[in-house]
Amino acid sequence: MVSCGPEEMRRLRRPTTSRGASRYTPSMPLPIYQEILLLALRDQRGTPMGSWTMQAIAGGVLADLALERRVVLEGKRSLVRLVDAAPMHEPVLDACLLRIAEGRRRASVQTWISRFGNQKLYHAAASRLCDQGVLRESSERVMLLFSRTVYPEVDPRPERAIIGRLRMAIFSDDAKIDARTSVLVALASATDLLAGNFPKKDLRLRRKRIAAIRDGEAVGKATKAAIDAIQAAIVTAIIIPTIVTS
Repeated sequence: MVSCGPEEMRRLRRPTTSRGASRYTPSMPLPIYQEILLLALRDQRGTPMGSWTMQAIAGGVLADLALERRVVLEGKRSLVRLVDAAPMHEPVLDACLLRIAEGRRRASVQTWISRFGNQKLYHAAASRLCDQGVLRESSERVMLLFSRTVYPEVDPRPERAIIGRLRMAIFSDDAKIDARTSVLVALASATDLLAGNFPKKDLRLRRKRIAAIRDGEAVGKATKAAIDAIQAAIVTAIIIPTIVTS
């Protein structure tokens, strides 16, 4: 998440809804899609830092499925092929896995990011973190005209752990990089997630290190090819709407 200044006076916040104490434990790593959401949300206001957040979360879902060997990407079009449809006992991932399993024909990773990257996935991902007591759901009225659901942070420990892991990986040449961190760096570098959580001037000095993490051997060759395709699809999904509306 990124910090923000005082809320604008014209915004009126309704009472928040809590779902109990945090159940987060460091021994239970979050799925990548949840890590991406935490990095993308503003701490106090609970709003996403960019319109690309939904596509980034969708990319995180596909990365989670690829890392767990539930899907593989094949061919020049990076078609998503189902390998294992067994439930993962994680509601958001299981719902997305089921959609892939029920597809009439294989579709490209670009297509799946477009299908998954919407408000429904965004709120489902945030709801999972609310269930764990990491976020809380709140309703905020904007300019007295409409209300929106926001997700301010309740338990900062998961986000701190994620940022600490990224800091160690990026700013230490000796750090050992695990597969999940390598994937998170790759997906975060496709958006403004890194720049939203670390000083841009420091990141510029570590461009080679970031590229080395992305291109490293922490993940297998097939998984790396899948992550590269997912990263490219996120960038395309972000750029196309901008071109169309400009």
